[in-house]
Amino acid sequence: MHRVDLLAYLHNHKTRFMEEAAYTSRAIAFIQQNANCFYRELWPMHVTGSAWVVSPSREKVLMLHHLKLNQWFQPGGHADGNHDILNVALKELTEETGLAQGQLRLLSEDVFDVDIHGIPAIHGDPAHEHIDIRFLVEIDDGVHIPGNDESFEVRWVRLDEVSCFNNNMSTRRMVQKTRCLQRRR
Repeated sequence: MHRVDLLAYLHNHKTRFMEEAAYTSRAIAFIQQNANCFYRELWPMHVTGSAWVVSPSREKVLMLHHLKLNQWFQPGGHADGNHDILNVALKELTEETGLAQGQLRLLSEDVFDVDIHGIPAIHGDPAHEHIDIRFLVEIDDGVHIPGNDESFEVRWVRLDEVSCFNNNMSTRRMVQKTRCLQRRR
């Protein structure tokens, strides 16, 4: 994948959420203007990739308690120059969960969600923003998730309890999208 491919993914991404549509437009404009958007050293913003992980029943999602930020999020991280943001999301997922690639099931190569969110100044990095490109993945919720040293804990959370762990707008949006997936089953 190249930056042009990511732009095509974003141009094809449709959402019913106004704030996500605005993030998508903003992401497209930034990526068009910044060939090095996949590098974490680009300030004030850069592209990251993450995976919204659902159980086969779509009743639970996988969340991790992030060590550096001390908050609960979906697995994901920096592209570090990798232009294939889907590959970045899956790589980060395997690293942060400790699972093998064969234990993951990518439900679609289409973008599931787009978010732009602020990151506070930490460890010498200035405050900045992440353009987070999210993909939908399924993992068997009966499989042991070993995690890694980047998080305090990794756990399955019931959809109706996600807001107790992370109640930001983008997480609520992904929960709503997951509930729509449940109704389609």
